[in-house]
Amino acid sequence: MRKRLTQSRLIPLTGALALLATSAFAQMPMPSMSLQGEKKRALTPEEQERQKQLDNDYKAATGKIPDQKANDPWADVRPAPTVPAPKKKQK
Repeated sequence: MRKRLTQSRLIPLTGALALLATSAFAQMPMPSMSLQGEKKRALTPEEQERQKQLDNDYKAATGKIPDQKANDPWADVRPAPTVPAPKKKQK
């Protein structure tokens, strides 16, 4: 009888301890991984000028792309739009 009572208390306590240990372990930082990323070094004036030139070239190239018309694959399936009912004036 005494043995059964100890086992019935030991199993839930072990489970609770395991849950607490896993949540505590999840909060510990990983030593080899940083969420902030690597520290970036300051760019030299030449590198800043090069980056600025690349940005300007990119903006110029994207500005040359013509606007795309909307692609509607269901256009032939949908019925033609009906004339909307005139709106009532609200008082």
